[in-house]
Amino acid sequence: MRHGFIGDDRRLAARTAARVLHARKVFFRNTPIPLTPGIVIHVLASRLRRLPPSCGPVRLVGVDGHAGSGKSTFSGQLAAALDDAPVLHLDDIATHEELFAWTERLLREVVEPLARGEVAHYRPYDWRTRHFGPARALPPEPVVLVEGVGAGRRALRPHLARLLWMEVPNEEAWTRGRARDGEEQRAFWAEWVAAERGHFAEDPSRPFADLLVRQGTEGYEVLQGPAGASGPDQGLTHSDGSSAVC
Repeated sequence: MRHGFIGDDRRLAARTAARVLHARKVFFRNTPIPLTPGIVIHVLASRLRRLPPSCGPVRLVGVDGHAGSGKSTFSGQLAAALDDAPVLHLDDIATHEELFAWTERLLREVVEPLARGEVAHYRPYDWRTRHFGPARALPPEPVVLVEGVGAGRRALRPHLARLLWMEVPNEEAWTRGRARDGEEQRAFWAEWVAAERGHFAEDPSRPFADLLVRQGTEGYEVLQGPAGASGPDQGLTHSDGSSAVC
């Protein structure tokens, strides 16, 4: 009986591997196909690896969206599929005094060293103590993710290989964020929402997104974004029988 189970496992593994291979072949022929949730992340990771570098030797990938839209969770899963690619969280860059006015510091401490192929160093901000912590290294790996509100701002877009936008309406995202952070952060959220509205009114990211990311009950789907060129940036979906191409 044990041999039978092993045989079943091997046949299942072979079928899964064949499906992934077929998905990649069809995807890179620019034809949308239904994909299971796990394959969506891995096919996206494969595509990002194939992009030309955008910041020195690095493919810098921005993950933007409203606060509470799930950027950190999605970026963590994508980083894992990219063999633990580094993730820069913009929450570590922003401060109480500079909710969005951190562009020059990010360019100086992170983007410019990566563009030279050097290890970048930045000091993460501690939101409780309101001080910067010890320096943290960010190596120039083949793919580096930058996630946070404002990752697709105009000053960063020239350095990005791709910009992804978490497709969650602002009020829904903010409701999630408030529920996550609890009553003690209510005053901060009131300040944050006003600042975020102002930021995106002056420097919107979504119109320049190459890909849109939606989360459903069964996983993620990735759609072509407003700025996505027809061709290699066609979308992926996990929903059988549906198309994810915008």
